[in-house]
Amino acid sequence: MGWGEGRPVASRHRATRQAPRCHPQADRLSGGETSVASEPTIRHELVARVRREIAAGTYDTPEKFDIAMERLLARLERE
Repeated sequence: MGWGEGRPVASRHRATRQAPRCHPQADRLSGGETSVASEPTIRHELVARVRREIAAGTYDTPEKFDIAMERLLARLERE
């Protein structure tokens, strides 16, 4: 089974019966119009590499965890 195939998708909106809410930045857009230049670029090769690493169990490493913790602590100290 490939990534995301055959897995149920949980939706908090379905469970609460509330309409989805837009991100605050989305509210600032006039009528939901965006330019193509403002759309994020998908880095397909990076996505494929990360998916391979996750499948192989090599994506999460102690070094990456340490970096993430340092960044989180620094952010919390700024706030």
